[in-house]
Amino acid sequence: MSNQQSDSGLPSILKKLGAMTAIRDTSMVEQSLLRTLGPLLGILETSFYRVDDYGNVLRALYHTRTVVDALGSKRIVDNLEEVTYEQHISAELRNLFDSVRLLRKSCCRKLGLKLLICYPIFGENQVLGYFVFQRDREVTAVEDAIIQGVLEVFTNYFALLDSSQRDQLTGLLNRYSLETNLDRLWNLLSAKLHSSRDDDNARVNTPQTYWLCILDVDHFKTINDTFGHMIGDEVLIMVTRLLQGSLRQSDLLYRYGGEEFVAIIAANDFESAREAFERTRLCIEQFLFPQVGHITISGGFSSADPSVLPQEVMHRADSALYAAKNAGRNRIYDYDTLMKQGVLQEAATGTIDLF
Repeated sequence: MSNQQSDSGLPSILKKLGAMTAIRDTSMVEQSLLRTLGPLLGILETSFYRVDDYGNVLRALYHTRTVVDALGSKRIVDNLEEVTYEQHISAELRNLFDSVRLLRKSCCRKLGLKLLICYPIFGENQVLGYFVFQRDREVTAVEDAIIQGVLEVFTNYFALLDSSQRDQLTGLLNRYSLETNLDRLWNLLSAKLHSSRDDDNARVNTPQTYWLCILDVDHFKTINDTFGHMIGDEVLIMVTRLLQGSLRQSDLLYRYGGEEFVAIIAANDFESAREAFERTRLCIEQFLFPQVGHITISGGFSSADPSVLPQEVMHRADSALYAAKNAGRNRIYDYDTLMKQGVLQEAATGTIDLF
């Protein structure tokens, strides 16, 4: 075998890795990972699962490549599907995840006539996700080296991108991350909403409504002026930890800027959402901050209706927050109630047509 033949796959791998590291969006990098490894392994279906610190699946990304024969010519059609729920994950796959997590290396399971193969994706010395595929034979040593190499490049590059989208003080996703991913997030909420309505196998308690809340630390400028910016930074860090502790692992929390935070949660109804946001307010009010003492937060929230433009939902939550501040602070108001009471007047809104 000539050197040219033995190295024939190297330019393709390098080109795909170059394309992956040219992307500046974390979700697109995850998609690129599947688009890269699938063709290299000669398989048509690959999956990526992102998990939290407890091993619970936060979202799944499925990539399929279908061979279409049209008028005698064959072509590959790519399809990507992203979901944020896990009820479709089989018991075999969950068991495989557990084995990979405990052994910290790739594992496989017999699944009919094929093998279900899973590789761990590490980050900060813990498993952050899994790369999964099926095939009728085991992975060769060369293929294993390719997979391990691509996953390492992906992990390192993803970490760099992720850090650029996080607030350096609190570690939360930042305003840039929220604004650049808001439309994508709305598409996921819409898909999840329709799935929970249409899927007969969906869990009974699957939330069908989502809510966005803007939270603001009351009189934060006074804290900075009285105690200094170093103490102010410590307050923001502690507020972040308290908010994270009061929200669920699956809820999204952003530092929107300064002393403002944005939380997006799933709740079955308005009352459940109100209680969740009220719980965040109380956890701050009841905590004794070193040197500063007791502080409070105010908030405004609105239903994250997928048929309404996300920027409009942000505006609604911000209007409710402004009303909470004007009413004396240390309270959480919701947009719809304020509208019914006549406190707020509805402005022209943007909507999305859902088919």
